[in-house]
Amino acid sequence: MRDEAVAAVRAGNPPLPLSAEDVEPEFRVVVRGGNRRGVRLERFFWNTLKQFTQSRKSTLGQMVEDISHVAPETGNLTSAIRVACTRWLTEENAELKKLASLRKVNTLLLACPSPAFTLSSSKKILAFNPAFQLLVRRQLPMEQGNQGRLDLKLALDLSVADIFARLAADSDRPVMTGFVIGVADRRHRGQLNVVRAPVSEAEVLLAFVSGG
Repeated sequence: MRDEAVAAVRAGNPPLPLSAEDVEPEFRVVVRGGNRRGVRLERFFWNTLKQFTQSRKSTLGQMVEDISHVAPETGNLTSAIRVACTRWLTEENAELKKLASLRKVNTLLLACPSPAFTLSSSKKILAFNPAFQLLVRRQLPMEQGNQGRLDLKLALDLSVADIFARLAADSDRPVMTGFVIGVADRRHRGQLNVVRAPVSEAEVLLAFVSGG
């Protein structure tokens, strides 16, 4: 198995998110209402069960007791705990995928009262809100019926790669950068506060106009 993992790394595939500590079995005594249960589980499942318990605002003893009631009397308690943990992780992952999507980010854009837009790693504007559209119309007026507005150009004082690098180093603070938008021979300069969009399928930035 270890040779296969090494071969996968050499082939360019990422290694499995697994360590020897994860699969190491650990015996613990769980107490609930004066009843003591001896349970032997891999450390990974103990950690997951702890998170599961906290999410339900319960106790470890109560959680094990609840799982034992759901599991068949002739079943294996440790197997039932593993299934419960895996089911919880699967549901959590599905819910996070719903939240971490471009569709949800676009909803945030629409709700934002200030001009804002999403930007791809290739510096392409993916979506923008009505406030940003109004900013463009006010600062870069075009003749009625002129389609030059479709050729909106964007330039940033910082490179997109640099912004991603700074956010990776400190994700708790937005990155501030100047920007210039232009249509035909018209230009407008302003300031942006940029954060990484909470999406899983691509690298996307959320840019909020803070000045200009």
